[in-house]
Amino acid sequence: MSAGIAIGSMIALVLGGVPIAFALGLAGVLVLLIQGTVPLAIVPVAMFDGANSFPYIAIPLFMVAGELMNHCDLSRRLIAFASSLVGFIAGGLAHVTVVTSMFFAEISGSAVADAAALGSILIPEMHRKGYNKAFATALVSCASTMAILIPPSIPMILYAVIAGESVNKMLMAGMFPGILVGITLMMFSYVIAKKEKYPVEQNFSLKEVWRTFKEAFWALMVPAIILGGILFGIFTATEAAAVAVVVAFLIGTVIYRKLNLSVLPSVLLSAAKQTSVVMLLISASALLGWYLTNDQIPQKLASAFLSISNNKWLVLAMLNVFFLIVGMFLHSTAAIIMLVPLLMPLVKQVGIDPIHFGAVLTMNLGIGQQTPPVASVLITTCAIAKMSIQQVFRYLRWFILALLIVLAIVTYIPDISLTLPRLIK
Repeated sequence: MSAGIAIGSMIALVLGGVPIAFALGLAGVLVLLIQGTVPLAIVPVAMFDGANSFPYIAIPLFMVAGELMNHCDLSRRLIAFASSLVGFIAGGLAHVTVVTSMFFAEISGSAVADAAALGSILIPEMHRKGYNKAFATALVSCASTMAILIPPSIPMILYAVIAGESVNKMLMAGMFPGILVGITLMMFSYVIAKKEKYPVEQNFSLKEVWRTFKEAFWALMVPAIILGGILFGIFTATEAAAVAVVVAFLIGTVIYRKLNLSVLPSVLLSAAKQTSVVMLLISASALLGWYLTNDQIPQKLASAFLSISNNKWLVLAMLNVFFLIVGMFLHSTAAIIMLVPLLMPLVKQVGIDPIHFGAVLTMNLGIGQQTPPVASVLITTCAIAKMSIQQVFRYLRWFILALLIVLAIVTYIPDISLTLPRLIK
């Protein structure tokens, strides 16, 4: 009964416009007051304990690294390199958008940041060159999904900490699914480009590839260091984040010379604001999570699912439907914080690998960033393009279909998400 009140009050508060972090905290306090058996002194303790985890240090560090690289003329260099690689294909600029998003995902770790940084450049450029603006907006929005799959994904870090799994393995689990998203979006873009006669961007030239690669080399070094260091066990994800900050700072100040010390306060402030939002969500949800766990709600939920079926593939299908609905109403951070503690007993009981489950969950929530009413990434790109969701939906539906196809493949071929994690000792 109390669990229903907690979840119902939280949903009501969110629908009433209360920020999710406050809704989570208030729902937790409400059920404690109703029960009356636990002193309210547990509130600050539970909130502090929920955020007091060493791996969480990686979150602000990766955000600082991303902010530093954003001040280094990074987008232009990556777009030029991507154009030299895939600009010769029909609808060249569309493919450039996807490849650039893939590169940028390895630096930002945030789909919204990816959409904002690249959308402001690529959407007007595609429109100027004759692409339908709705097509450009939909593509930039869905391509940004790769940012929460490809390392260093902030949602992946959150999932790993909450699920008690290796952060290094969880980050690597999103690599191949993220690349598969990129390939599938390019295939759909090619079909649309041929139908609507979108032009090639430029002829293929090894000389141009080499020239743009040299310009973008140091920008590409940041993700290479992060991925290589984690994969080969040189450092943990938290240490990789610290190294990324140092490397990004040196690249910006010494090599590209685009980063002035005067911008450091604004860089740190921006990263701090983004981090505070995430950490407030974590702390607030810890209180509600403490209550739900104490009341054995996860075990009861697992029993409810198992009463339908204990076949892990059928359970994954049901969870996919559930996640897609949840993703329409909750941001990925809040959904991970709320759902993972509830569902881990079920996941382990039916024999689903927790790393594979994390990749499936994150993929679902990435699709949720494209589906209203919340649709945080879609709303960002629509705001940049000054278009309504209704106008963009003509093309968006096809790209969401592409994401759903990848979701099905990742769900039922676990090796796609588990191959790289298995290489980590």
